[in-house]
Amino acid sequence: MHIPPGFTTLFPYFFVDGARAYLDFLADGLGGEIAGVHASPDGIVRNAQVRFGDTTIMVSEAGEGREATRGTYYLYVANADAAMARGVAAGGTQLGEIGDRDYGDRQGGLADPAGNIWWLSQRLSPGPY
Repeated sequence: MHIPPGFTTLFPYFFVDGARAYLDFLADGLGGEIAGVHASPDGIVRNAQVRFGDTTIMVSEAGEGREATRGTYYLYVANADAAMARGVAAGGTQLGEIGDRDYGDRQGGLADPAGNIWWLSQRLSPGPY
């Protein structure tokens, strides 16, 4: 089995309305690095790869029989408060208060413009959950 460099056996694939704007949110709001974009001649994003640390996700424009998908994602960040501020500034909506959780994370929820929920989590404890 061949897995391309930068990918894992399993990774999220997002179908969204307005993929180009969503890529901007992922980069500006969540700190993702756009690794590549394949677009059709008319400019529609057919496949884009975005890296978050050691994880790559894919993004494509919804349509042509593919409806927009939504999910919930857990993203480790260096500073939960700063990550939340960045996400909100880029167009996300904070869901509740950021706080220290009893399982060892400082965490808050962020709804992105496409309707996904991101748990921005700063690990405070080196131990397991």
